[in-house]
Amino acid sequence: MTAPELILEALEKTFAGRARVRALRDCSLRANAGECIAILGASGCGKTTLLRIVAGLASPDAGRVWFGARDVTREPAQRRDVGLVFQSDALFAHMSAYENIAFGLRARGTRAQQIDARVREVAAQARASHVLERGPSSLSGGERQRVALARALATRPAVLLCDEPLSRLDAPLRAELRRELAALARSRVATMLYVTHDQSEALAVGDRIAVMREGTIVQIGTASELFARPRDTFVASALGTPAIALVPAEVVFADALPGERCGIRAAAVRLCSERDGDVHGVVRAVEDFLDVAYASIEGAFGTIAVRVDGERPLLGARASLAIDRARVLRFNRDGVRIETRVHA
Repeated sequence: MTAPELILEALEKTFAGRARVRALRDCSLRANAGECIAILGASGCGKTTLLRIVAGLASPDAGRVWFGARDVTREPAQRRDVGLVFQSDALFAHMSAYENIAFGLRARGTRAQQIDARVREVAAQARASHVLERGPSSLSGGERQRVALARALATRPAVLLCDEPLSRLDAPLRAELRRELAALARSRVATMLYVTHDQSEALAVGDRIAVMREGTIVQIGTASELFARPRDTFVASALGTPAIALVPAEVVFADALPGERCGIRAAAVRLCSERDGDVHGVVRAVEDFLDVAYASIEGAFGTIAVRVDGERPLLGARASLAIDRARVLRFNRDGVRIETRVHA
């Protein structure tokens, strides 16, 4: 099966227990055939529940899942042609890496010669060829995830689901595997949903990013679209480093209404002389990354981060900021971006 368009229509899911938990609420998205959508959200927002429903491991209370023109909402997992890569690699401890990768192919009754060729092909693709004869207990965390990825790809799934696959790895391994997953996503071998709480992963892997909050997709778009035209303050805060500063709108706009706020990113302000400053405050922190630094300026307006390219300011020093109003986002009292007043 070739990579299909993936459509999720108004999915609902509630878990009953001592306290009812509404995991998904009117959750919808559409992924183009071969596209990778990164689902970005905090723990507990419903990301894993969403993947389990797409995989057929859980059923929605309402809504539909479509693989192209095929309604798979009630189809069992084994008929969906889905590959899964979990946060935990979930390898079979009693099997070698080779046998783990071959497992799905053997279950389908694939011929031995074809199994061998396919195992070696995907192992090479996942850079796991050197560990095929070893057991999971002898593998590093990165090697285990490479094997898990190869196992998910072995059956040529139409849809590939990744549930925070890098979260348990250390930083260098995360960066290395992130690049490889990004290359896989660009190969269009499957339609992908990639769940993460890490914006760096979402930016690296996803063709588009779906920002998720409390069981629903708040906004979906390319990284640049979400960065420049976020639907609300939640989406604005989800992307960007340093985080956007949300301050009273009257700091920037003379016509601000009560309760309005504006969003100021580091690129929209610069350190300047006191005479030229729009706002004034005190340097409370400096994050130095050698090639660039960011200073946090605190004042009556709150705290704003500013990029520092030259000499680093001293902690506690007075500082003034000039604000580029054309790059400031504006939000109403409910946190929704005001379309007519935004200059992205």
